[in-house]
Amino acid sequence: MRIIFAGTPDFAASHLEFLLQQNDFYFVGVFTQPDRPSGRGRKSNPSPVKRIAETNQIRVFQPKSFGDVTSFKMVQELQADLMVVVAYGLILPNSVLTMPRFGCINVHASLLPRWRGAAPIQRCIEAGDSETGISIMQMNEGLDTGDILATSRCKIGLDDDTESISKMLIELGGPALLNTIRLIAQGRSIQIPQNNSLSCYAAKIQKYEARINWSSHSAIIQRKIRAFSPKPGAYSMLDGKRIKIYTSDALEKRSTRPPGTIINHSQIGLEVSCGFGTIVLKQIQLEGKSSMQFDEVFKSNADLFRLGQRFE
Repeated sequence: MRIIFAGTPDFAASHLEFLLQQNDFYFVGVFTQPDRPSGRGRKSNPSPVKRIAETNQIRVFQPKSFGDVTSFKMVQELQADLMVVVAYGLILPNSVLTMPRFGCINVHASLLPRWRGAAPIQRCIEAGDSETGISIMQMNEGLDTGDILATSRCKIGLDDDTESISKMLIELGGPALLNTIRLIAQGRSIQIPQNNSLSCYAAKIQKYEARINWSSHSAIIQRKIRAFSPKPGAYSMLDGKRIKIYTSDALEKRSTRPPGTIINHSQIGLEVSCGFGTIVLKQIQLEGKSSMQFDEVFKSNADLFRLGQRFE
């Protein structure tokens, strides 16, 4: 089977690597987003998917969009049987979706129809879902509305964050994708329409959302911290300094102190009052520093974390 792979971040690169370990397919091309500046020097860097493709000597295409004839012809000339899309980041028009013999399929990081959109992993943690998974769908012009070809589920633990869930979904996604492609090639795939009434929208994460509202319930704050770890990182301001928070424990004990007040610190972490309950901040990061356990940070920053001091 002649396959085009389209994807950009590490999540997509892991799926491409998994497929490359098989001998079933011939990759005629890889589509990924244009190189972007990153790091302190703002050097132009290739996407993780591009690196994998080049290492395996697969042709790479990097259109800025599919809004012109040139991009359309890039796909057309490859004469693919199937296009596999994983976290690509560009919208594919119907003319491209229907071009390969078997169309385009997508690996989506949620149990569709729940959490359609750009940030399904973060939103399911933030909402307090108890499970998530991978959905393989036949793509159409809608936003993650195509028929389901396969699903694979996993539980969300109380300490899971976006990084740990992503790793679990990568482990699920590769085998599910491989099996789906084989069923398509054999003419044995079954398409199940989605129930649109059960869908939620997983909006792209905005940086302003990462700021903690201490008036919220401690459980809600703790879920936000997990959802935004490691990126962009939930944060709060203390004495004019931005502090990112990566791990925490929510407690239901009551506090009479205003939300955001430091009420205790120990080797375990920094306890802060919330609108309801308290939360213990365990792994944090000061500006310009690496993330560390709170007790390590406290050794050289005791004055910053005075009892009664309030986060903003």
